[in-house]
Formats: sequence, C-alpha cells, structure tokens
Amino acid sequence: MSLFALGDLHLHFQAELKNRAQLTDRAWKDRERIFRENCLRLIHDDDTLVLVGDHSWGRNLEECRQDLAYIAALPGRKILIRGNHDMFWDAKKTAALNQRFAGQLAFLQGNFYAYQDYALVGTKGYTFEGPFYVDSRRRIVDWDREAEAHAEKIVARELNRLQASFQAARAAGYQKYILFLHYPPTNILQTDSCFTALAEEYGAEQVIYAHCHGESRFHDSILGEKNGVKYSLVSGDYRHWLPMKVL
Repeated sequence: MSLFALGDLHLHFQAELKNRAQLTDRAWKDRERIFRENCLRLIHDDDTLVLVGDHSWGRNLEECRQDLAYIAALPGRKILIRGNHDMFWDAKKTAALNQRFAGQLAFLQGNFYAYQDYALVGTKGYTFEGPFYVDSRRRIVDWDREAEAHAEKIVARELNRLQASFQAARAAGYQKYILFLHYPPTNILQTDSCFTALAEEYGAEQVIYAHCHGESRFHDSILGEKNGVKYSLVSGDYRHWLPMKVL
C-alpha cells in the first residue's frame, strides 16, 4: 500500500482550454494518456493518489463531468485538493461533493483522510504572486501593495481551513501528518510563511504542493528539507506526468 501525488492536470475533455500554451508546449502534449499509463503501471487498487489541485478547466460540475470520470477511473483511492482553477468546487460545499462522489473521489478541505498511521491534511493555500517590479538587472525592487493586501486576506482564510484540517486529525488521535497544498508554501520573496510555521507546529513530515509549472517557476518555493520538513513540488510538467511516491 503506497501513497502517490501529482498536481495540475488541467483536464479539458469538455471545457475550453484557457491556457493556449498547453496546446503547443511539448511538456503538455498527450498528458492524459501519459499520466494514465503511468498510473496503471505504478498504482494498485490499495494505493492512494492525491491530486494536488487544478484538475479541470470546467466552470461547473457539468463541464467537469468527463474530467472527473477520467480521474475516478484511475487505479487506487483518489483524494483531491482544490486548485485556483477548480471553479466546479465551491469551497463551502466540500461535504456535498464528498457525498455526491462517495466511493469514487474524496475531496480534502477542512477535513482529513487516514493513510496507515498518518493523517493527510490540506487546503488550496495561497501566496502573493505579484505584480513585482524589477530594475534593469531583473532584481525585484518593489511590488503592488494593494494586491499584496488582498493576498493576505486570502492567505488568512486558507490558513483557517488548514488549521481546521489539522485540528480534526489531532482530535481523532493522529500524531503524524502529511500536508498537501495547491499553491506553494512560500512565494519568491519569502523564506518561510504561516503555512510553513503551521507545518512545523504540528510536526508535519512532508509538505507537497503544485501550481508552479513551466520551467521558470519550478524553483519559486522551497524544495528539499527545511527545519525538519521535506518539501516537494509535484506539478505535472515538473514530474513529466509521473506520480511522485510519497510513502
């Protein structure tokens, strides 16, 4: 029984593809087939696959119907984290999604799921991504303060959701945690954040995130071990559509 993770599938079996670069970039070509074949080769029915956000370009459940069916047909138990492009997922209706897709898909936000003696916790997360202003040497010299203030409000909301996930797991008696975020835990200006602090407070062994796709973004946040926590990026193009084995 193993635990795997990958993010940023950006499926569009029904909906219009909004990022045209994904039509021409070799890293994205034929990803649906490549990812499915990798899953069939690596993942067994008693394994767990966590998909770390941006599952579909669909604007609602009907436009995501084929995308979610594709995910449900993959081997193993599938747990989903909400991404910034997952318009079908109303943050206030996670329980309704879990009820609707019971036995097929599990949606992680404000709750947790057990994997052996670990609690899998998580939320979408958030981080300030600019606009940043650079000088002639491409050094960041300033940024949009209004956008930063707006981002801080979203960060606070997501932090509350993550705290609820940790608290639910702790109340159930779990002491070992794996943390999943869609957004990276820090932005390009930060060395730590409220999300890294919470991971350290609860003693999470790993933090796994996505969102950073395209080679220029692969090192936007923490990679490797820091303060006893292992950080991993699992964006699909970064992983070449190969699920990462977490445990």
